[in-house]
Amino acid sequence: MLLQIADVLSAETVLAMRQSLEREAASFVSGKASAGWYAKDVKNNDQSAGSAAQAAMEQAKAALLANPVFQSAVRPKAFVKTLVSRYRPGMAYGRHVDDALMGGMRTDMSFTLFLSDPATYEGGEIVIESADGESDFKLPAGHMVLYQTTSLHHVAEVTRGERLAIVGWVRSFIRSAEQRETLFELDQAVAGLRQNGAERKLMDHVLKVRNTLIRMWAED
Repeated sequence: MLLQIADVLSAETVLAMRQSLEREAASFVSGKASAGWYAKDVKNNDQSAGSAAQAAMEQAKAALLANPVFQSAVRPKAFVKTLVSRYRPGMAYGRHVDDALMGGMRTDMSFTLFLSDPATYEGGEIVIESADGESDFKLPAGHMVLYQTTSLHHVAEVTRGERLAIVGWVRSFIRSAEQRETLFELDQAVAGLRQNGAERKLMDHVLKVRNTLIRMWAED
């Protein structure tokens, strides 16, 4: 599953985050320290664990947990890891795949939540590979791209300006990517039935099927 989610954060929230992060610019350090042994050679960015970054990550996680599209697509059990990344001119992150385990927890879905207006920097697209080829994303501030953690991907070199983003890895209640996608599509069908005024008896049966599938597939 490869999905864009718009307006996860409001423009006002993103602006406040950027201003706080700018005030703590000295807290950013090389991102190589958090990379796995294989990705370390191709990772060239900065990240922060300062108080502004921590506050931004907590706000982002709360917003995602309240977002119905994220909930439906991910079925989140836990945020395994989040970080605030910064790319300046000359920085990039070469082709890699994210670690399957972080801190002893399985990672199922990854996301990039953009904090910088795309007009303020050149380059910096996240390029995600799939069976259909490459898809590149450089989204408005407050928007995010969500993808399977198994996906090969890279971040193109930034040639002007600064790219700030919150990046995260999530463990799902549903281990299988195919099962997660099936439930996501079923949610879309349920929403369509509700909008079209489906009779209650039909909705009862559809919701029974959905709940049965979740019960069969979920790992609690």
